Amino acid sequence: MGRPALEVADIFRAHGPAWRAEQAGHLSLGQLKVMSAIEQCRTAALGGHALHCDACDHQEISYNSCRNRHCPKCQARAAQRWREARQADLLPVEYYHVVFTLPEPISAIAYTNKAAIYRLLFDVAAETLLTIAGDPKHLGAQIGATLVLHTWGSALTHHPHVHGIVPGGGISQDGERWVACRRGFFLPVRVLSRLFRRRFLEELAKLHRGGELRFFGEHKSLAAAGAFGRWLAPLRSCEWVVYAKRPFAGPEAVLAYLSRYTHRVAISNRRLVSMDENGVTFRWKDYRAKRTRHKTMTLVPAEFMRRFLLHVLPGGFHRIRHYGLLANAGRRENLVRARVLLDVPRPEPVDDETGVMSVPTFVCRCCGATMHVVEIMLRQQSIRAPP
Repeated sequence: MGRPALEVADIFRAHGPAWRAEQAGHLSLGQLKVMSAIEQCRTAALGGHALHCDACDHQEISYNSCRNRHCPKCQARAAQRWREARQADLLPVEYYHVVFTLPEPISAIAYTNKAAIYRLLFDVAAETLLTIAGDPKHLGAQIGATLVLHTWGSALTHHPHVHGIVPGGGISQDGERWVACRRGFFLPVRVLSRLFRRRFLEELAKLHRGGELRFFGEHKSLAAAGAFGRWLAPLRSCEWVVYAKRPFAGPEAVLAYLSRYTHRVAISNRRLVSMDENGVTFRWKDYRAKRTRHKTMTLVPAEFMRRFLLHVLPGGFHRIRHYGLLANAGRRENLVRARVLLDVPRPEPVDDETGVMSVPTFVCRCCGATMHVVEIMLRQQSIRAPP
């Protein structure tokens, strides 16, 4: 697949320096580092290597990637590695896709409280799934879930939500049998929504009482307990969106689908249309439209960059998390038990020394032969925030 005609890096290189000067003191170190990494990705600044094909004498230079998790160019290989690592976790059962979304008022305060509210979103969504699934009135089983955080809408607005991939069943409370969901039905969405709303607001109020939330600008008054309580009141009765999608075609389709979510960034280079005197134009999907959902939007470069950087995660924050039977601490033992109860064999361990010929790392685009590294070019500078 060839290079897109326009990339986020092109926009950053063309308009980033002037915009950073205008925003001096208003951008976080993390945001500045993301801009720097994307601008330098696959350029001479990060070094690389020269390749030569002995078959057709073709030569080319391949520059190193930045490997930043927010970079649109660095996610395909990361997704592939993640998918291969998770292959052994698949069970031969139905899988469901669930989504937990925060209401707009909470999204507004989440931007200045990212670590606290994103963590709460993960934990309460997982607690909701495990609690309802464990209730004998619904499933009465211990389930597992993989949750992935997304913070954007299609138009790059701040829209925090978690996607979950959940096996359609779990281990009974006594550990002696596999309890499957009704075919084509996971858990009641309304019940999930009500518990998610109640528990999230309880924990959010607890964070406020503990002084763990920060408020600025139009939300500054919410620092007072009374004002915050009044602000919370309408959120206790409005609808909170929880979505559950019907089963996937099969377990193999689950990982392919999930890997697209695990390593997605706010906008891919493929969605960019043009950059000209009118601004940056990109494709987006209007989910509220009844007819034409696929549209284009044009933003001035400063607004495009501002929206993109809304979605830089706090340093060290994990956007993929596993819960219940799939929690890292006991995943291996739980999967072994699940396969015993399902009466399916364990997957064959992958042996790197089986003698199977490995695929060449570099392949000539002209003739398909193996290319060899003939020169190493060292990195000119480390990835750091621009001066």
